[in-house]
Amino acid sequence: MPEIVIPSEILPADGRFGCGPSRVRAAQVSALATDGAQLLGTSHRQAPVKNLVKRVQEGLLDLFHNPAGYEIVLGNGGSTAFWDAAAFSLVEAKSQNLVHGEFGAKFATALTNPWLQKPTVINGEPGSRLALQAEDGVDSYAYAQNETSTGVVTPVARVTGADAGSLFFTDATSAAGGIDFDPLETDVYYFAPQKNFASDGGLWFALMSPAAIERAERIASSDRYIPEFLSVKTAIDNSRLNQTLNTPAIATLFLLAEQIDWINGNGGLGWADARTKAASSHLYDWAENSSFATPFVANPEHRSQVVVTIDFDGVDAAAVAKVLRANGIVDVEPYRKLGRNQLRVATFTATDLAEVQHLTKAIDFVVEHIG
Repeated sequence: MPEIVIPSEILPADGRFGCGPSRVRAAQVSALATDGAQLLGTSHRQAPVKNLVKRVQEGLLDLFHNPAGYEIVLGNGGSTAFWDAAAFSLVEAKSQNLVHGEFGAKFATALTNPWLQKPTVINGEPGSRLALQAEDGVDSYAYAQNETSTGVVTPVARVTGADAGSLFFTDATSAAGGIDFDPLETDVYYFAPQKNFASDGGLWFALMSPAAIERAERIASSDRYIPEFLSVKTAIDNSRLNQTLNTPAIATLFLLAEQIDWINGNGGLGWADARTKAASSHLYDWAENSSFATPFVANPEHRSQVVVTIDFDGVDAAAVAKVLRANGIVDVEPYRKLGRNQLRVATFTATDLAEVQHLTKAIDFVVEHIG
């Protein structure tokens, strides 16, 4: 038994608040154990699994407002694999990368290689937000819609004055399915499904514009060396057949399909956006009214609605997180490389506002009793 026992009446019904992987709804797990179980261990080249991939693709297009000419492309590996795939297959000569934390920095690193010019990197201090800038000679602009490590959000928007034909890359891994956006303001909206989509890892997905698809096909036909596993053109060709190059994680696909159907059935991305805003707003309001907590991201317009980072003053956040974990409230520790006295809480689409309200009550209780 933990030394500090949080009263059951203020404990969240589900204590998982991690930023990745996220909680998976019980209904998804039940469906996987029944309908999904029939697909496990079967060929991904046959109709049942190909129909599952098609269900995901069509559901994502509906969720993302059905932009004309855009396609849902998927491939093996997560967002890390996609960064390398983009370096080989989508960036023509030079990128500009907006960096507000760990994940934006990793994409910039992937685009620093022998066959591309050194990228222009716009570095913001963690917790702050800067902006992309039109730059001659840049054919690819990249940024994280939601910086998972710090809780900073960036609007999905093109840059006025960018060279004609430039592509815009939006890392949406922790935003997709939880924050509404205009798909016409980007060309490659890519993500892995273990955040708002309440699934597992092992696959990447991208909503790709006609211009992005044309770029991938043009580079594939050039003399650039592209490993097959990192070929976006190969991923496009397979996606049009509702499959992946190698065997996909079928459980990941099934959990994702269930979550997409759940979101679309409740009102789509607008509904999910309102849901994550309500949950995150409660946390920010609580912190602003607290004697020991403040939002890490100072500017309210820059604060994420799906990843909330809260600084503690005069209270050891790590000690609080330890007590919470002992009481079944898990994964609220800060991002390991940020090195701050804070908690980081996911308010992804699967998280109810009521559970976040219970979480803040539990934190207050622990702080009061921790001594």
